[in-house]
Amino acid sequence: MNILEILKVIIIGIVEGITEWLPISSTGHMILIDEIIRLNASAEFKSMFMVVIQLGAILAVVVLYFKKLNPFSRGKSSKMRRLTIELWKKIIIACLPAAMLGFLIDDWLDAHLYNGFVVSMALIIYGILFIMIENSNKKRVDSIRSVHAIDYQTALFIGFFQVLALIPGTSRSGATIIGGMILGASRAVSAEFSFFLSIPIMFGASLLKLVKFGFHYTAAEVVYLLLGMVVAFLVSVFSISFLLNWIKKNDFKFFGYYRIGLGLVVLVWYFVSSLMG
Repeated sequence: MNILEILKVIIIGIVEGITEWLPISSTGHMILIDEIIRLNASAEFKSMFMVVIQLGAILAVVVLYFKKLNPFSRGKSSKMRRLTIELWKKIIIACLPAAMLGFLIDDWLDAHLYNGFVVSMALIIYGILFIMIENSNKKRVDSIRSVHAIDYQTALFIGFFQVLALIPGTSRSGATIIGGMILGASRAVSAEFSFFLSIPIMFGASLLKLVKFGFHYTAAEVVYLLLGMVVAFLVSVFSISFLLNWIKKNDFKFFGYYRIGLGLVVLVWYFVSSLMG
């Protein structure tokens, strides 16, 4: 363990904290950042590390929305407690499709889809979709303007959109936000519900990676994990606040163009690496 490796972990945590919540694909950025800085650790540890630092990002959602997500918060009426419990039921229902499929094909995904070509195509395709959806929604009146107004069927359908995020480069937040908007939710509601879905789905993914890796770490690996999570948490607080403020005055087309640009960079990197390899 040295200062250079610590700086690498901090950079990775910053990238995770920014890209996990913005609809621009944390996986695409992690692939690029790993190529640039190359953390000095085993491939198995890095694969687990890139997922488990998401626990820090999850904690940011829990902290920022603790009162809204806690049915037993002081001052809540019995009606609000009931609505909060119902919201959690909808969150769980929405997470079931991706959780079940992800558990079954996690190893296959790692072996066959985690490559630059797949990531670049997902970045570009979903970038185009963001632009198309925003263009078609210019005069639409949103039918769902509160997370509590999302019914169980809509929650399940958003969950099916989340399945698309199993393809690396898609962006979990991007897929669920697009799904919410297509189903009639406002940008703000789609983003907020996407944040809430992250809690069980990312916790489950992190736990799965931890179990597969095993609970045997060097002192350096423990420091890397804890530091990465702390940095991801701190940066996530600002990223979530930024996105919520952004969508009050702007649409998602900027992120669509950004995804297309990043996708082209990843595609070029993939082909250059293939030729050199």
